[in-house]
Amino acid sequence: MALWTTALWVLKSWVVRRTSLHIEKERSEVRARAGWMVMGKRGRPSALDVFRVLVVFLSLFPSVSLQCKILKCNSEFWAATSNSGPEEEVCTALRAYNSCVRRTARTCRGDLAYHSAQHGIEDLMSQHNCSKEGPTSQPRARTPIPPPPPPLLPDSQERSDGPEVCHYERSLARNPAPPNYTHCGFFGDPHLRTFGDDFQTCKVEGAWPLIHNKYLSVQVTNTRVVPGSMATATSKLTIIFKNFQECVDQKMYHAETDELPAAFADGSKNGGDRNGANTLRVVEKVPGQHVEIQARYIGTTIVVRQVGRYLTFAVRMPEEVVNSVEEGDNQDLYLCLHGCPANQRIDFRSVRARGGESQGATRTRSSFTYQSAKAKCKERLPVEDLYFQSCVFDLLSSGDINFTMAAYYAFEDVKTLHSNSKKYHIYENGHGLSNAPQRGKLSLFFLNLLAVLLWIEGCTVYL
Repeated sequence: MALWTTALWVLKSWVVRRTSLHIEKERSEVRARAGWMVMGKRGRPSALDVFRVLVVFLSLFPSVSLQCKILKCNSEFWAATSNSGPEEEVCTALRAYNSCVRRTARTCRGDLAYHSAQHGIEDLMSQHNCSKEGPTSQPRARTPIPPPPPPLLPDSQERSDGPEVCHYERSLARNPAPPNYTHCGFFGDPHLRTFGDDFQTCKVEGAWPLIHNKYLSVQVTNTRVVPGSMATATSKLTIIFKNFQECVDQKMYHAETDELPAAFADGSKNGGDRNGANTLRVVEKVPGQHVEIQARYIGTTIVVRQVGRYLTFAVRMPEEVVNSVEEGDNQDLYLCLHGCPANQRIDFRSVRARGGESQGATRTRSSFTYQSAKAKCKERLPVEDLYFQSCVFDLLSSGDINFTMAAYYAFEDVKTLHSNSKKYHIYENGHGLSNAPQRGKLSLFFLNLLAVLLWIEGCTVYL
């Protein structure tokens, strides 16, 4: 590990040094702005181009960049300067980048990525004659004028968004059987709904894989909510989309507490430069709270939210993609497929007993009693299914009222992503799933049966 860290430091230092030398050389030359085509030959890249490469390079090592939360600064700067623009816009982006980097000073002191960005910003501001005073609004990627739509192919099928193989449902058009979509959700303390509709509450502290197949991998990191408690919740989420034929390049999406980016780690919002790149997109629904990733080439939709200080995850995925296991890969540890290991599961009923189900005034380590937790959860989740029970569990184990909304949004995602409306609600019966509304019918049946038996007995005595 020490050798790897040293090698990484030397490599990054070389890139930083090359950037500085290139900037000095640019200052001593009088020439047209680099990067434009002159007399049929492309000019050398400008310092800004070199610095962009450095930003992406530093982002490729999350073990360094993500620890001090500088990845978000890098991604925003890349997005803002990815297209050529007026000097004024470059200066605005640099001031915003500088402001973002300065906010990470406390956690990034001594980090190579942080200091490289710091020195690079100073040189670029000097080169572009940018003043330190001026607008520092968050940089926004400029949207280029879209090209005219391509002509229709002979079969009148539009291909502007990629070949047929890059559209899962379109590629299955000749198959008479429609694809079977499945759903997995992970939220709260945490609670897991598997692709098979099993509902579990787990400890799973630390890093755990949710999904891993031929097309993508998803991993979560869970941290303790309250010191001394078993309660954990998701603070980091990483999704890797693997490159696929002529459709998409490999892309990584990384989110953590207070950083829910609207782009992949390299600053892009689609699948790269291939023909079907637009079949993989990051769509920001609510800034900093709700992001949707659409992977149409595998018929998959992923929803990532931040509720309170923790993240939630939900996915809709075809069964064929779920089961596309790589040869020799052991799938036992992937939570969405097989659930949590038995030694990591938590029983709802034991917590209810400690919460005082029979003694409503008894309090747990949180500020809620069992009855007050039920009342609070009832405001958002009127049906007492396992989403309601998970809400009560979280309030009793943590006292964090934001978990009420985590359970609520998890169920809202079920209604959006699950393919079977009859399976939205799932209930507890000691064996996983049951049809709870049937309980009332069974109770009524036995009461009626008892009444009939008593009536027969009364008639017998009378006769």
